[in-house]
Amino acid sequence: MPAVEVSSYELAFHILPTIAEGEVETVFQNLKDAITKHGGNIISEEAPARFDLAYEIAKYLEGRNRKFSSAYFGWVRFEMDPATVGEISEMVEADNQFLRHLVIKLTKVEAENTFFFHEALDETKQIETVDVDEVLAADKTVKAEAATEKDEAKEAKA
Repeated sequence: MPAVEVSSYELAFHILPTIAEGEVETVFQNLKDAITKHGGNIISEEAPARFDLAYEIAKYLEGRNRKFSSAYFGWVRFEMDPATVGEISEMVEADNQFLRHLVIKLTKVEAENTFFFHEALDETKQIETVDVDEVLAADKTVKAEAATEKDEAKEAKA
């Protein structure tokens, strides 16, 4: 019997913002359990955290289209037989707790280099305190030095 060849995948997803914050971890755990139940091996993950979407996403729920401007975003990387990865996507598609999802097959380089979205987002939100007086003083110093150099250049030409 030949060995089953596995591939690396990443499942990125948005969980609806209407899910209670305390229930998001349960939804995430159920997703990971489904992956392992289907023969997948979890490699790495980033727990879902709420953030504002770049644009509104509409989803048909409860008999009407509803628009969402925020969601819980997370991802999970796993190894699985390519023949069964479609079942995971179908399961997420059928679950009304998910706003959107995407399963991609990772290249070897992508699988080796994990990117943590929420960490990167937090780094860009760091606030730097700027002392206005210090900036203005430095600006005046630079302008004064430039004027002095210009005057010295004129004197050297003369």
